[in-house]
Amino acid sequence: MTELASPSATRLQRPSWRDSRLVVGVLLVVVAATLGAKAVASADDRVPVWVAAGNLVAGDEVGQTSFERADVRLADGMNAYLPADAPPPTGAFMLRDVRAGELVPLSAVGGADAVDVQRVTVRADAMSTTGLTRGSRVDVFVTPKASTSSAAASTPTKKVLESAAVAAVLTSSGGLGSGSMTSVQIYVPSDKVQPLVEAVDGEAKLTLVPSVGAATGGGA
Repeated sequence: MTELASPSATRLQRPSWRDSRLVVGVLLVVVAATLGAKAVASADDRVPVWVAAGNLVAGDEVGQTSFERADVRLADGMNAYLPADAPPPTGAFMLRDVRAGELVPLSAVGGADAVDVQRVTVRADAMSTTGLTRGSRVDVFVTPKASTSSAAASTPTKKVLESAAVAAVLTSSGGLGSGSMTSVQIYVPSDKVQPLVEAVDGEAKLTLVPSVGAATGGGA
């Protein structure tokens, strides 16, 4: 009877750097570690800044709810924004408009002595205030009250304010249609306050016309 040949034992070889599977595995580990390190570094690059919680208008006083914190990555040289590593500057004032969600520039906030506008409440034709909201910009036209019907034809209408910011749209009165009025608070340059107040006291008709390119509707 023929004896079967015994199989020879095969020795396992240690993987070498020439093993393509080992090389690929090492490369994958290196790539994963590199990407992870970059992700951590990118997260560390973010800085806390304040953003506008709603439409902020030049002349507004900053309150506790005016700003919201956001962690963002700023490009080199873009450090001119209000940092949120300290409480919001309540009691300060907005020196320029900042739309909801926008980063707040350092130059947009200052003290009361830097504010050159005052809030004035006017009553305007309700039709002319349709669609206006906080942060809208309007041109203000004044038609003086005529003493007689004949004088009304010769009474000129004048633009007294250009691109005034709307601080608030208040209540309407007089129902719908012609004759109904809406109270609107607008920010008026200090040197234009007296003429506007005199027009209001003289029962002049005020008409608010949205400025070209100004926002109407939406926003808070």
